[in-house]
Amino acid sequence: MEVGIFIPCFIDQVLPETGMSMVKVLKHVRVKPLYNPEQTCCGQIAFNGGYWDEAKHVAEKFIRDFVQYRYVVGPSASCIGMVKKYYPQMFDNSALHNENRWLGKKIFELTDFLVNVVKVENLGGRFQARVTFHDSCAALREYGLKDEPRRLLSNIEGLEVVEMKDHDVCCGFGGTFAVKNEAVSTAMAEQKVQHALDTGAKYIVSTEASCLMHLEGYIKRNNLPIQTLHIADLLAKSIS
Repeated sequence: MEVGIFIPCFIDQVLPETGMSMVKVLKHVRVKPLYNPEQTCCGQIAFNGGYWDEAKHVAEKFIRDFVQYRYVVGPSASCIGMVKKYYPQMFDNSALHNENRWLGKKIFELTDFLVNVVKVENLGGRFQARVTFHDSCAALREYGLKDEPRRLLSNIEGLEVVEMKDHDVCCGFGGTFAVKNEAVSTAMAEQKVQHALDTGAKYIVSTEASCLMHLEGYIKRNNLPIQTLHIADLLAKSIS
């Protein structure tokens, strides 16, 4: 099986190792990743900021960059949720109507793709640690992702997953929300991290790199004894 891989802009610029982890995991399950170097952004940042015309311009390029693949896979439920949920509003009855409908049916977040398309829940991995899982708002409410990451984690030998209190409550990032509402955003991060610390976990794991970047900033600023880890990185480490 061949898939086009989508690397979100913030992963490309800030956490490129997460993109490489996804490639490693896909190869492990005998899926061949194909990378289009012309890809850029899905348009989510502009769309959420109210710049809808600019977002549509970026989205048009995104559709053309990825429509030719049988499947498209990315390590971010928020970006892929953008394509699945908001592209139809932008391209309904447009020149790209059919291309967008086709793309929306075949683009997947990594753990969803592994569990529901490749039909793999056990990668045969091992990772000795206690972790707790954070459900990002976009993953849970826009994409509809919940069980798939946990099913993969539950099959990693040596890994203990402990649910934190309010695991499905926002971490406080919310894109520009963290900039426009700094005090509230910081308080939400403090609460999320405290719930994670209460579990005794070594890592906060999530499918959403933007949430993890936000929490990591709070953790490092306050020198707290916990780390963040994207699920793609955890899966890749488990099969090393």
